[in-house]
Amino acid sequence: MFKNTLLHTTFIVLTTLIFTLYSLSAFATMPKPTPRVSVQLWSVKEALKKDFDSTLQSLSEMGFDGVEFAGDLGSYKNSPSKLKKKLASLNLVASSAHIGFDSLTEKTLTNTLLFYKTLGVKVLFVPWDERAWHPTGVTALTKQLAHMNDIAQRYDMHIGFHNHDKEFNQFNDATYWDYIAKNTPQSLPLQLDIGWVHFAGKEPTHYIKKYPGRTFSTHLKVRTHQGDGLSPIFGENDYLWKVIINSLIMDGDLQWLVIEQEEYPNNLTPLESVAQSKSNLDKILKEMTE
Repeated sequence: MFKNTLLHTTFIVLTTLIFTLYSLSAFATMPKPTPRVSVQLWSVKEALKKDFDSTLQSLSEMGFDGVEFAGDLGSYKNSPSKLKKKLASLNLVASSAHIGFDSLTEKTLTNTLLFYKTLGVKVLFVPWDERAWHPTGVTALTKQLAHMNDIAQRYDMHIGFHNHDKEFNQFNDATYWDYIAKNTPQSLPLQLDIGWVHFAGKEPTHYIKKYPGRTFSTHLKVRTHQGDGLSPIFGENDYLWKVIINSLIMDGDLQWLVIEQEEYPNNLTPLESVAQSKSNLDKILKEMTE
């Protein structure tokens, strides 16, 4: 009887172990969910100035899930809760925001964090700082970013950095972007702007994989060089967007794909250009899930 009980117990333990290992393996290979799609409001800054609310309405009708703020808050600049309600009425949320260091000083930081936390923003990105491609300035930049991000985490938020092209200039046998990434903590998000990475002649997936788990969101756009024949509308060139987006999802821990439109071809308005880019992205995401 003891022998039979021991065999029975062993069988149960082994069965449970096999089931657990199978479940973990299956979970590890499960595809990650498709990220949500936002739009950087800088893309339609003139339309926002003319009519903030109707511009948000137009973006909602295009099917965006969120918007990324870049300074202009319309009539809601002192009312984050009202702005959050306005977004909710349009089935939108604030995916993130671009904010300068002038709003992150010792005097302004607390108010800035509380404002955007009320709005529902979890990540603020510093979009531009010339120290990011300066041989000595970059050290001070990384220290400041790390310090600000450490404070933001006390509010259950993060402060990260967004690139342009010069961050990919050579520096210390690598690039300034490498220096920034290596000298800031893993908890600091890196918002990779794919348009500027391509503009700098670099391969986006290289940096996504090199710094895994740090791409909370990314800017999808095309920056053109004079005479290169490229269309600034997302999805109309031969860039390997499916490969890039897949790497962002699998390696970058991506939460948001953010369309940004800085060039408007063929006499299209900014809103019309954004609509075309959004339509092309929708097609690509649909093909990736079929």
